[in-house]
Amino acid sequence: MESNLSSVASGATVKSARCVLFAYHDSGYACMNALLKIGAPIVALFTHRDDAHEEIWWRSCAELAARHDVPVHIDESIEAVAAAIGALKPSIIYSFSYRHLIPESVLELAPLGAFNLHPSLLPAYRGRAPVNWVLVNGERETGVTLHHMVARADAGDIVGQRAVAIDDSDNALMLYRKLVPLGVELIDELHPKIVAGFAPRRKLEIAKGSYFGRRRPEDGRIDWRWPARRIFNLVRAVTHPYPGAFCFVDGRKLLVWEAKIGAGNGPCGAPGKVVRELADGALEIAAGDGSVIVKVAQFEGGVEGIAREALSQSARVKDTIQFD
Repeated sequence: MESNLSSVASGATVKSARCVLFAYHDSGYACMNALLKIGAPIVALFTHRDDAHEEIWWRSCAELAARHDVPVHIDESIEAVAAAIGALKPSIIYSFSYRHLIPESVLELAPLGAFNLHPSLLPAYRGRAPVNWVLVNGERETGVTLHHMVARADAGDIVGQRAVAIDDSDNALMLYRKLVPLGVELIDELHPKIVAGFAPRRKLEIAKGSYFGRRRPEDGRIDWRWPARRIFNLVRAVTHPYPGAFCFVDGRKLLVWEAKIGAGNGPCGAPGKVVRELADGALEIAAGDGSVIVKVAQFEGGVEGIAREALSQSARVKDTIQFD
């Protein structure tokens, strides 16, 4: 029976269910493209203008929409255009990496439901920047969740999930790129079921999960009293294209772009003290437990490079450099 319904949903029914998208970033692009490929009619895209202060590396949802003659609305007040959204008579509303909460009054305009793709395995890591936070916290698994949108953020019933392992070699950008195709898989599988009215649905148990807010600039500061793994996790969580983990040397802000664990545990010296210089120019720094090998660094306003070269801008010699 399900296969027959799926067949119907993948044909004429999918092509008649009007979709309004709130989408941005690479996940938004990939999921929007997936909907276009299966013939879903997208009647409007609400998206954001790129911020000149961010390192823009993702594909543009607005450009994709323009290529497919989809009307684009950039940074418009959702409350102000709610009536216009209603006039579009959407069957489904989707949110993919959209940065604002969508009012309940708008969510209710879609009779087949309003759905958000969240980059974590809900109810864990509700809220902001989950890709960064799972790395900061040393998680070994994460994923994506398609869920119903309700008034409260990341709190609606779950439609589907996909999981992926987190490797020590992953930084935030690498992990994000692992998650994007998982979101596409969910859309390919579940959109026809949503249209046909038999998509899975299970309660999201908020009390069993966790919430993390927006990361602040000060959250990137390294405390060399931490264990080596905690420092390593922070560096890979906020390296390019994010603002970077940092400490201070001679009162100057030093950004650490790449690091690895040296000694996993045990005392290696006073936290922040240079233990040794490696042949490739990396520097091993003592942590509260173990040590961290700083490979690529940059003084703020200086040139990014191998740690030894970056630190050559400091007046101190290596034996007296202290990472604060």
